[in-house]
Amino acid sequence: MTQDPYEILGVSRDADADEIKKAYRRLARQLHPDVNPDPETQERFKDVSRAYEVLSDPGKRAAYDRGGDAFSQGFGGAGQGFSFTDIMDAFFGGGGAAAGAGARGPRSRARRGQDALIRLDVTLAEAAFGVTRDLKVDTALRCEACEGEGTAPGTKPVPCETCHGQGEVAVVQRSFLGEIRTLRPCAACRGYGSVIPDPCRECSGDGRVRSRRTLTVKIPAGVDHGTRVQLTGQGEVGPGGGPAGDLYVEIHVEPHKTFTRHGNDLHTTISLPMTAAALGTHLTLPLLEADLEPPKDSDPDSRPVTTYDLDVRPGTQSGSEQVIRGFGVPSLRGGRGDLVVSISVDTPTRLDPRQEELLRELAAIRGEEQPDGQNEAPHKSMFGRLREAFQG
Repeated sequence: MTQDPYEILGVSRDADADEIKKAYRRLARQLHPDVNPDPETQERFKDVSRAYEVLSDPGKRAAYDRGGDAFSQGFGGAGQGFSFTDIMDAFFGGGGAAAGAGARGPRSRARRGQDALIRLDVTLAEAAFGVTRDLKVDTALRCEACEGEGTAPGTKPVPCETCHGQGEVAVVQRSFLGEIRTLRPCAACRGYGSVIPDPCRECSGDGRVRSRRTLTVKIPAGVDHGTRVQLTGQGEVGPGGGPAGDLYVEIHVEPHKTFTRHGNDLHTTISLPMTAAALGTHLTLPLLEADLEPPKDSDPDSRPVTTYDLDVRPGTQSGSEQVIRGFGVPSLRGGRGDLVVSISVDTPTRLDPRQEELLRELAAIRGEEQPDGQNEAPHKSMFGRLREAFQG
């Protein structure tokens, strides 16, 4: 059997690290015992793994190139063993993907912070027309004493003595393939590759402190109950002074005493006496704009209209609706909904003798002293009326 690791992997002596790794991965996929279980193939797989162990280690490769014995450099299995991670790379093509790790080497102390969520109660008018609020937010902020580094003033992190700054340590296990070496995060430094011997007293080495701050939030016109307004970069600052997450402001709209919202339409109900509904009338209807406080020192001519002159037609029935176009809720995408006014006709329950006399006289004139009380067909839907129209 050839003892030259270059010939075993099929690479030239001036091959770089990438060529050596590609050659090893190609052979490992062909010769792995799970693919070819015969004993001869297993022996070749061991030879390939040992050859790669020598050539993938700069120190061992240099010693072999100077005329050293490959077996004495771990080629015969007496060394530290081959990397299990490299075997899995041959099949999955990732840096430590099979072991559940990300990129090799020390991980950064700075990480993105979490998103935060707060609730904001607004009135229906504020949700419809927009509002600017000052909010007090309790979140993690970057520590100003150490500027997010987590170290006491005048000090810096030092390399970990356990992993020598690599952030990971090798764990060797024996198997039928020989010694398998896996890389795991260093427990001494938690994978950072460095330790903080003198942490900042303000943040205890975390690089951030909790504090209350005031944010000015502009809520756009047209938001609805449950809408979330995103404030990028206003959430929790990450560990190690990492970038902040986002802050989400969830809108909760308080019920209104007069108006209800359906999409971008507003609905309201007005009560009319029986006589006004029968004869028709004119009334002044307050709009949702009436709930807004006018800006100080504003020009009266520039203030929004707060009332609408509504004409009620004679003979208006209870339950009928009048639609006022363009007086609903502004849409987030432009435009504005409608105001739907429902009419409720009040029937008097107590009459004095004179009122009762007048009503009886009216009933006699209209021939309604003894009404027939005939049953009426149920109201057909719009689709039912259209169907009847098409059917003639």
